[in-house]
Amino acid sequence: GKNVVTPVGWVYPSTKQGAPMREAALAGGVTLHGTGIAPGGISEKFPLLFSVMSTGVTFVRAEEFSDLRTYDAPDVLRHVMGFGETPDKALTGPMQKLLDSGFIQAVRMCVDEFGFNADPKIVARQEVAVATAPIDSPLGPIQPGQVAARKFHWEALVGDEVVVRVTVNWFMGEENLDPAWDFGPEGQRYEMEVKGNPDFTVSIKGFQGEVGEDGPEPGVVGTAAHCVNSVPAVCAAEPGIATYLDLPLFSAKAAPRLR
Repeated sequence: GKNVVTPVGWVYPSTKQGAPMREAALAGGVTLHGTGIAPGGISEKFPLLFSVMSTGVTFVRAEEFSDLRTYDAPDVLRHVMGFGETPDKALTGPMQKLLDSGFIQAVRMCVDEFGFNADPKIVARQEVAVATAPIDSPLGPIQPGQVAARKFHWEALVGDEVVVRVTVNWFMGEENLDPAWDFGPEGQRYEMEVKGNPDFTVSIKGFQGEVGEDGPEPGVVGTAAHCVNSVPAVCAAEPGIATYLDLPLFSAKAAPRLR
């Protein structure tokens, strides 16, 4: 009997995946909506929104570049995300599987809305970089040979051609890494690219905190804000599972002193 907004999935569930929750929502006369930041915004909602200024789309990319030295959750970083572990342990750990569900839904939403005749199987892959010298981190020094950076990719293909790619870059800084990965001159950001007529790239900064800053991580606040701002639209929606494609445009509201 309660509407639910969640940042942990249900962005674009398949018919089979969503059937039990859809039945429960219909029985209760309520709505379930999955949202967030990535997945749940940057990885599908924003690319779809910006793509209206292009045509004949051939490729869509959404990518996160984040320095995880600002993420003060040492147990999660080590035991779930695999930082500070050996490459083999990180690559066989739980992180890929935990991320797959949400990001695969994000890729499938893009595939369906753009109308790509893509293989229904989404290709998921991951890479690691190790420290070449001790790196300070929230879980303590990461020693040479231990995992200090991770990349996760999800791709949809038409034949051999990648048409949608979502990538997550999580680094413990940009120094002393092998391979020598970096964020490029733009630094931490979320980035979306559409290739079509015309091609364009959108870079969004401000959701990643800087090392040494106090206060909550901006991306965590942004995730919560996206949930809260969706509440009126979700409560007004028809019962069932409502994705972004089922809800009207909604926005944040003005600060109280300016209303």
